[in-house]
Amino acid sequence: MLLLVGLGNPGAGYSENRHNIGFMAADEIVRRHSFVSFRKKFQGEISEGTIDGEKVLILKPQTFMNESGRSVGEVIRFYKIELENVIVLYDELDLPLGKLKVKTGGGAGGHNGIRSIDAHVGKDYRRVRLGIGHPGHRDKVHGHVLSDFAKSERPAVEKLIDEVACQIGHLINGNDANFMNKVALGLQPPKPEKLKKKVEEKSKPKPETPKQEAPSSPFAVLEKLK
Repeated sequence: MLLLVGLGNPGAGYSENRHNIGFMAADEIVRRHSFVSFRKKFQGEISEGTIDGEKVLILKPQTFMNESGRSVGEVIRFYKIELENVIVLYDELDLPLGKLKVKTGGGAGGHNGIRSIDAHVGKDYRRVRLGIGHPGHRDKVHGHVLSDFAKSERPAVEKLIDEVACQIGHLINGNDANFMNKVALGLQPPKPEKLKKKVEEKSKPKPETPKQEAPSSPFAVLEKLK
């Protein structure tokens, strides 16, 4: 069994915040893979289903971001889940909007939700860092993460979340590199003109090789000279 955690803050007022992109990704995975509806348990909302034959729990802690570890810890202890089978999705300031990276362990990087999980269960779990971009100055960070995505940013966010949900099977099966590569390819498909050129080149008929006449025999040459 694997535990997939999306981080965010509960309540309608936070639902579109940059800080809630982990919740958004969790919701899309539940929808895409036809998981059961979320139910309240373990100081959070939890759903379950299967992805590529693996049983997966999806958790959205409802303790507010700074106390996310309390909810995650309860689930891990109840189901006796090893940290190597825990995956956390959360917002990352140091990645451009619409990009992601996966890593195991490491520091919290100033993220209070990750700091809380580290304190409650340890650090050796996989982290899916979903880029939300940096506002440019640290004094603006608080307002940035707790504000909604701009209208112009929504397409990039929706595309990222869609690709994460589509390719999550690679991550569930432990293929972190494949997951990152597949998402990257989905986010940057071939340019239309290049794709069109490739299709046209493939559809072009191959030039026929001109037939060569068999060399004339000496007797045929003599007959022509008569």
